[in-house]
Amino acid sequence: MYIDHEFVVKDKVEFREYQISIAEDARKKNTLVVLPTGLGKTIIALYLIAKKLKDSEKKILFLAPTKPLVIQHATFLKSFLTIPDEEIVIFTGEVSPEKRKELWATHRIIVSTPQVIENDLLTSRFTLTDVSLLIFDEAHHATGNYAYVFINEHYKTHALEPHVLGMTASPGNDLEKIVSICKNLSIEHIEIRSKQDPDVKPYVHDVSFSWRMITVPAEFAYAIQLLRNALSVRIKPLKEMGFLDDASVSTITKTRLLDAQKKIQTEIRSRLNPPAVLFTAAATQSEALKLYYAIEILQTQGVQSLRQYFQRIQQESRLKSGSKSSKHLMEDALVIETIAYLRSLPIEHPKLDAVEDIVKKQLEMKPESRIIVFTHYRDTSKMVEERLKLFSSIRPVRFIGQGGKLNDKGLTQRQQAEIVDQFRDGTYNVLIATSVAEEGLDIPSTELVVFYEPIPSEIRNIQRRGRTARKKSGKVIILITKGTPDEGYYWASKRREKQMQSELELLRGKLESHFENASSLQQVIKESSVTQKTLDVSSSIEDQILVIVDHREYRSTVARYLTDKKILVKPKQLDVADYVVSSRIAVERKTIDDFLQSLISGKLFEQLQRLRSAYARPLLILEGTGLFTKRNMNHHAIFGSLISISIDLGIHILSTQNPLETADLLYVLAKREQRKEQRPVVLRGEKPSLQLFEQQRFIIEGLPHISSVMAVRLLNHFKSIRAIALATPEELQEVPGIGKGIAFDIYKVFHEEFCEQ
Repeated sequence: MYIDHEFVVKDKVEFREYQISIAEDARKKNTLVVLPTGLGKTIIALYLIAKKLKDSEKKILFLAPTKPLVIQHATFLKSFLTIPDEEIVIFTGEVSPEKRKELWATHRIIVSTPQVIENDLLTSRFTLTDVSLLIFDEAHHATGNYAYVFINEHYKTHALEPHVLGMTASPGNDLEKIVSICKNLSIEHIEIRSKQDPDVKPYVHDVSFSWRMITVPAEFAYAIQLLRNALSVRIKPLKEMGFLDDASVSTITKTRLLDAQKKIQTEIRSRLNPPAVLFTAAATQSEALKLYYAIEILQTQGVQSLRQYFQRIQQESRLKSGSKSSKHLMEDALVIETIAYLRSLPIEHPKLDAVEDIVKKQLEMKPESRIIVFTHYRDTSKMVEERLKLFSSIRPVRFIGQGGKLNDKGLTQRQQAEIVDQFRDGTYNVLIATSVAEEGLDIPSTELVVFYEPIPSEIRNIQRRGRTARKKSGKVIILITKGTPDEGYYWASKRREKQMQSELELLRGKLESHFENASSLQQVIKESSVTQKTLDVSSSIEDQILVIVDHREYRSTVARYLTDKKILVKPKQLDVADYVVSSRIAVERKTIDDFLQSLISGKLFEQLQRLRSAYARPLLILEGTGLFTKRNMNHHAIFGSLISISIDLGIHILSTQNPLETADLLYVLAKREQRKEQRPVVLRGEKPSLQLFEQQRFIIEGLPHISSVMAVRLLNHFKSIRAIALATPEELQEVPGIGKGIAFDIYKVFHEEFCEQ
C-alpha cells in the first residue's frame, strides 16, 4: 500500500499509518517529531510538504546541518514529489549571495544549510515572509547560538502564519533541554515514538550488538607510567591548594580536572588583585588535562595518534602566542622521554588488528557489504584507512569534517557529498568516519557499523548505530580497551540511553502538559503580534538604519540582535573597526578577555591608532565584566591604558554588560547619526576610489562640528576647500548653521600652528 496524493509520485512511497498520523497532527500545530533513525522522519516531512503545496502558493524552507544532508534531502524530494525538479533548489555556501537572492525569488522549495540562510537574513537579501512551512532537521541543535534559533526568531516575527516542523532521532533525556529546544523553535506539540510502540514495531529491523574487549599492550606500559608520573607532579600542588580533593593518578578523571579548572577561574575572578599562585595553578591544571588526554589517547587510540597529539602541542609551544602549559610540557624531562620512547615502539594499538579482522570477515561473508568504522579522533581515522588499504578486497575512504589540522586538510562539502555517493554505489565499501557522519547519512545498505571506541553521549551513540539496519537487519560492534576510559564511556552511554528510553513515555505526558499550560499565553502572543508583523513586512529597505559590520563579527550575537531591531546589517571585510555607523563614527568592540589579551600582546594600540586615523569620532566598546580580575595584571597598568586611549588617542570608551547591551548601544548610535544628524555610512581606512566631490566632502567633514550636510553647505558657499581655509570667522558665519563658536573652531584648525601635545 502506498501514499496516494497528487503531489507524491504514485506507487513509490510506502504507506505507514504512524507516519501519516504524525504528519496529520503536524499539519495543525508547530510540531517536534522524535522518531528513531530509519523509521522515516523524512517521509513525514514529505507528506507535510505535499499538503502545503496543495493548500498554499508560498515557499517551503527545509534546513539541515550539513551539505551532504542538504543534498540528500533535495534528491529525495526531487525523486518523490511530482513538481518539476526546477522548483527545488539547494542553498549552500558555494552558491554566491547574489545568486541565492535571485533563486529565492524564483523557487518554491529551498533546501539549505542554516548558516547560509542566517547570513542572508542578516544582510536582508530576503525575508521569510512568504514561507508557509519551515522544517528543521536534526532539531536537537536548536540551542544557544546555533543558526536554527535565530532563523526561527526571524520567521515568527515576519511570517503571518508561521508553521514549523522539527525532526530528531535523539533529543536526549533532559526535560529542561527538550523544552528549551521547543521554545527556540516555537513548538506547540510533540510526537514521540519508540521502537517498542505497537504502530512502529512492524517496521523495525533487528540490530545485533556485540563488543570486543581489547587488552593494552605490555609495550605501552613504560610510556603510560612516564606520563602518569608527569601527571602526578601536577596533581600534587592542585591537591595541596584545595582544587582537587583526595586525588591521585589512579582516581583522577577528566570531570575532576575540569571541575578544578572552574574552581581556579572562580577564585581568580573573585579577587581584585589575584596572587600569582592562582595563575600558576591554572597553568598546572591545563598541563594536567593535556597529560590526562595523552594517557587516554595511548590507551584507547594508539602510538601514532599520541605522536601526532604531541606534535601539535610542540608546534603550539614554538609560537609566540603559544600557551605556557604547552611550553612547560615540551620542556618536561618525563614528556621528552615519552616522546623518544614512542619513536622506538614497533607496534600499534591492537584495536587496529581487530578492525582489520572484523572488516575482512564481513567482506568474506558478504562481498557486497557496506561498512562504517566510526573513530572519535581524526588521526585514528587516518591510521585505520592506511591499514585497510593494504587489502585488495577493502576499498576504504575517510569521511571527515571541513576544518584542517596539522598535515591533514579537511574535506570540502562537495568532496563529502561525492564520497557519500561513491560509498553508496560501491566505489568504496568501507567508510571511516568521524562525528561528521553521525547525523542523517542515508546509506540503506550498510550492514555493519564498528565503533573504534565507545562514546559517552547517548545521542551520538544512537546516531552512530542508526547508520545500520535502516532497510534490513544489521550489526554493531564496539571495541573497548580493558581498564581504560573506554569502559566508563561504554557503561555511561548504556545507562543514559536506557534512561532516555524509559523516560520517553514520561516526557510525552510532561511535554503535552507543558504545552497545554502555555497554549493560552502563546495565543495571546500570536494575536498581539499580527499587527506588528504587518508593519514590519511593509517597511522598505530604504527606511532602514544601516550598520556595516566586519565579516568576522557579523555572525556574532551582536549582529543578530541588530537584525532583530530591523537594522540592515551589511558584512564587509573592514581594515579598521568592527562596526561603522556613519561617516564619522566607527566602533571597535572588545570583550574584556579580548581587550586584556590584545593589551598584553601589544596589538591594542596599533589597532586603535588606525581607528583614530580613519574616523573623526572613534569609539571603543568594552563588553563584559571582570576587567580587573580576569588576568594577573596590575590595576594601575589597566587604568594607565584606559587613560592613554582616552586622553592620548582621543577615543571615547563605553562599557556594556553583554552583546544585547552592545547591540542596543549601536542601535541608538546609528539611529542618532543617520536619522537625526543625516550622516551617511562611509567606510574609511581602506583605499576607496572616491570621486573628487566625495574626497572634498570627506575632508570638510573632519572639521569641528561639521556634519555631511553642513560640509556640502560650506563647499557650495565657498566653492573650494582652499577658500574655506582662507575664510575669516565672520565670512564662515555667512553659511546657515555656522555660529560664532563653530566658525572660530574651524578658523583655528586652519590658522594655528601645529603643536603635538
